[in-house]
Amino acid sequence: MPSLSQLIKTHSAASLADTEWLNLLIAEWQLLSDLVFADLVLWVPGLQGSFVAVGHARPSSSATIFYRDISGTEIRRVWHNQVAEAFATGEIVDQVQLDNYDGIPNRFTAIPVRRRVSNNSETVAPQPIAVITRHTNLADTKVPNKVQLNYLAAGNDLLTMISEGTFPDFGNPTGPKRGAPRANDGLLRLDTDGKVIFASPNGISVFDGLGVNQELEGHVLSQAVTPLLKSGFSVDESLPLVLAGKAPWRADLESKTGTVSLRSIPLKRRGERVGAILLCRDVSELRKQERELITKDATIREIHHRVKNNLQTVASLLRMQARRSKSDDTRESLEQAMRRVSAIAVVHDTLSSGLAQDVNFDEVFERVMMLASELAASHGTTVNTIKDGKFGQLRSEVATTLAVVLTELVTNAVEHGLRDRSGLVAVSAERTSKKLEISVSDNGSGLPDGKVGSGLGTQIVRTLVEGELRGSIRWYSPSDGGTRAVVTLPL
Repeated sequence: MPSLSQLIKTHSAASLADTEWLNLLIAEWQLLSDLVFADLVLWVPGLQGSFVAVGHARPSSSATIFYRDISGTEIRRVWHNQVAEAFATGEIVDQVQLDNYDGIPNRFTAIPVRRRVSNNSETVAPQPIAVITRHTNLADTKVPNKVQLNYLAAGNDLLTMISEGTFPDFGNPTGPKRGAPRANDGLLRLDTDGKVIFASPNGISVFDGLGVNQELEGHVLSQAVTPLLKSGFSVDESLPLVLAGKAPWRADLESKTGTVSLRSIPLKRRGERVGAILLCRDVSELRKQERELITKDATIREIHHRVKNNLQTVASLLRMQARRSKSDDTRESLEQAMRRVSAIAVVHDTLSSGLAQDVNFDEVFERVMMLASELAASHGTTVNTIKDGKFGQLRSEVATTLAVVLTELVTNAVEHGLRDRSGLVAVSAERTSKKLEISVSDNGSGLPDGKVGSGLGTQIVRTLVEGELRGSIRWYSPSDGGTRAVVTLPL
């Protein structure tokens, strides 16, 4: 299913500002549908003069009337006049006669959608930018109880605010923090002073779990939870405003017995605050898991840091032994081992600095190239390296092996292709969704007799590429001289 922005771009001439506002509205879609026990459909003016559906929400609190998502379809003729009237007048329009969709009787209402002219202004544009239709399944209707009446009242308040351009709000929390409270998790209605005028059964249970033993309804919520804040736990700075319903924010309330995620939605009528909805959810287990993950991440980073230190120590010992060796062959072997260990240490150093276990291999490669510069300097030559393209993010196990492979290829280019001469080593990376192709070439002497050698470095590269990385490697001797090695890895 295309996204809201894609549907609007395809079927409507709405501006970017209108699309941004409608995306904010869609973020609240499920909450609205659950509160009013109805299907909601978002319509925008189409390019052909009609209206096109760009969003659809089914209630989790009652039966739907749309078994298939109608997003992307043109409006039915029987709905058109009512939606057009709401769009033209900016007023909520109720259907005079009951609607019938696929044999299901339903009550149909059209609500215009207005938006603020900018993020920093309270001024509302006079012309609606879209229309919401509300479809209540009458076949599923029962005599409403106290909970349902309060949910409906809260939902109607929000729909009225949408028609007035005061909801949603740019300050509403839309971040990815886990445990965002939903309508059925727990709902409280507050007056302008922060006094609870209604608490759902789930909402009462949530605060009971925190240790609030007194009755919530008829009491100021912030005063009811104040004893919990004296227990030494850190308090979110925004918590007082959230508990009073004065700001559209989210906060956590923590006590000895658990953690509750709170979300406040101030209710306004003609721009004046008339109360608030407070959504609450017990997130004790979620927050416990998050703390455990943070601890594990810190432990893993510390392990990578210690492995890096140990590998650097091994590389230093190999370097010291190479300097003391009197045999040229032994010294060269020890230096090659030192570079291989140092390449692996670079990857572990990168992993120790972040939470993700993926590696930005472009950063790793830049540090690997420093080893090639040191090698060229030790041979008394000057080697310029050129990099083209990007490697991107790679899994840690792939990054470690690839770092050793590229170290070997660049080392071979410097030691053999550019022996006793200055030159150029070019590395290019071309990445698609399915593979990564890397080319390492030099302008040196080329392959002896056009054949790949059988030394230890070549064996290591072939084994790592074909065995560990499940890829392939090919060597070429271009007609204009030098050597080119091409590594292809599946992603």
